[in-house]
Amino acid sequence: MAVKGLGKVDQQYDGKDVKVGILHARWNNKVIDALVAGAIQKLKEFNVREENIVVESVPGAYELPYGTKKMFEKHGVDVVIPIGCLIKGSTMHFEYICEAVSTQLMQLQFQLDKPVIFGLLTCLTEEQALLRAGVLPGMHNHGEDWGACAVEMVLKWK
Repeated sequence: MAVKGLGKVDQQYDGKDVKVGILHARWNNKVIDALVAGAIQKLKEFNVREENIVVESVPGAYELPYGTKKMFEKHGVDVVIPIGCLIKGSTMHFEYICEAVSTQLMQLQFQLDKPVIFGLLTCLTEEQALLRAGVLPGMHNHGEDWGACAVEMVLKWK
């Protein structure tokens, strides 16, 4: 049995009235800068006005959940895209931060009843991160996906 529309956007979305917060960690800035740029580019393609895109930063990925909550409070945005990049090192730090941040971002959207887009890359190598940010050839910029997702999640459930 075939499922219709699997993997396709089910309708066109016009984000002209959507207010988006982008909150990014400052670690791995080559990757982060590309992801933020990709998200903004896609938001504009969905007609989100530049004045409706608020960009803030936090020191690292661990601060993304709290910063996300504050973005909603401070800026009155409809959706937040927290963007971070964790790259595995030689200690358990990677696993602890990935789990804590992922869990809290998921819980936060239910607590606030607002969409929080999962913009956290969890990579085993720097090369994987650069690929997913579209810095190296071979993959597209995942920030673009997050921008499109933000507009859809706001407008679909309004």
